Amino acid sequence: MKQFALIFCLLSSSLSCQAVDWEDPFEAGKLPKPVVSGSIATSGNDVCGAELALPAALSLADVVDRVLCRNPKSHEAWANARVQAAEVGVARAAFLPNVDATAGVEHNWSNGGSRGGLGGTSGTTGSTFGSSSSGNTDYNQLSAGVSLSYLLYDFGGRDAALENARQLFEAASATQDNVVQGLFFSAIQGYYQLNAAQAALESALEAERSSKASLDAATARYQVGVGTPADRLQAQTAYSQAVLDRIRAEGALRNAHGTLANLMGMDANQNYTLQPVADAPATGQFQANVGELIAEARRRRPDLAAAEAQIAAAEAGIASARAAGKPSISVSTDLAYLNRESSDSSRSGGIGLNVTIPLFTGFANTYRIRSATEQAEARKAARDQISLQIALDVWQAYQNLQTETQSVQSSADLVASAIQNADVALGRYKAGVGNIIDVITAQSALASARAQRIQARFNWDIARASLAYSMGRLDDVAADTQHPLSSESQQ
Repeated sequence: MKQFALIFCLLSSSLSCQAVDWEDPFEAGKLPKPVVSGSIATSGNDVCGAELALPAALSLADVVDRVLCRNPKSHEAWANARVQAAEVGVARAAFLPNVDATAGVEHNWSNGGSRGGLGGTSGTTGSTFGSSSSGNTDYNQLSAGVSLSYLLYDFGGRDAALENARQLFEAASATQDNVVQGLFFSAIQGYYQLNAAQAALESALEAERSSKASLDAATARYQVGVGTPADRLQAQTAYSQAVLDRIRAEGALRNAHGTLANLMGMDANQNYTLQPVADAPATGQFQANVGELIAEARRRRPDLAAAEAQIAAAEAGIASARAAGKPSISVSTDLAYLNRESSDSSRSGGIGLNVTIPLFTGFANTYRIRSATEQAEARKAARDQISLQIALDVWQAYQNLQTETQSVQSSADLVASAIQNADVALGRYKAGVGNIIDVITAQSALASARAQRIQARFNWDIARASLAYSMGRLDDVAADTQHPLSSESQQ
């Protein structure tokens, strides 16, 4: 019974007597799914739960919610983080004893033989051969045993392995966050792209209507004898080009619609609509010094956090490799029970203290340490590269935002002047003091100005999102969804 008491003592020192979830005793699987932060999670619905009907019109927050919760890449990243969380549980298991139980039943038999059995005489002298025999044996045997082994000390090997697993879990969690940030940015891009495509179609329709008005005017002048066939043909050519541009804009809109549906984890042919956006000035919201933005980005970027965790994991790997070349101390005990028919049962047991000293491993441990050390150096170099890339990302995004902010303002002036020019040219032509070339040129310039206005607004939206993405502050963009992508097409 002393051996059983020892086993109980070792187990009770490692596990609490409270209720334990034996499927996950270390609670390694309790990792939350990625959620949208409170700044844009305006709905009380759990979009990550059961399937929900699409709202009548999707806001940017709705789009981001569905991309993060329904896109398979988000689930893949979450599952990968849970894999590494389970590896932490594996590392923790090394601090507990190993207990094995064996049991068996055996049937034994043997058949006895006999010798002699022959007798006789020879002449006057006789010799008699007697016989001897042994009986058959047939019996059952039951055996059972339990053994326990427990590593008492290994010069920090287990601790280093656990730290390595923990840091790899931190890296996996940061990588998950980085994937979520990437999906977040893709959702914003898809949202703005679809809005831009809708605005481009409206602009193409307006250009088609203007071209049709010019064609009607040229036809009317031709019919009353004050216009030339060349004017009418040129107007017809311009109108046909406008129709072609409208058809292409419709195709681009359908593609943008399907792309965003795919991001949200839906089939590309799923029907949905976006909420209309209101007019708002294009102003930069990041007014801090660029150096301060870079420093903030390095504090917030999940890819840099993942790289730092990889370095810590590699350093723990060095400690683990060094500990592998040092002695280890363990304790073991075993109990055995044997029951054979027709004999008394027997019990046996033992306990021992074991010291394992690796004397020579063919220099394997030396090279394991070297490998772990070089791996740590490689991780540091990767970290430094990411840090430099963050600075470049912030710098380029900041400059793009400044450029596109000015472009939006200039494109608005361009559209306003192009509208006036087109109106004047068409009025002069209808009054008989202008020519069709001036009208077509003015209308073409107006269509180009509207397209540039839409593209400038889209570029500004993406530049603002890119700067936020490079800094890990995408919520700042998602919280403000009022951007005039379609208002200009109404002018």
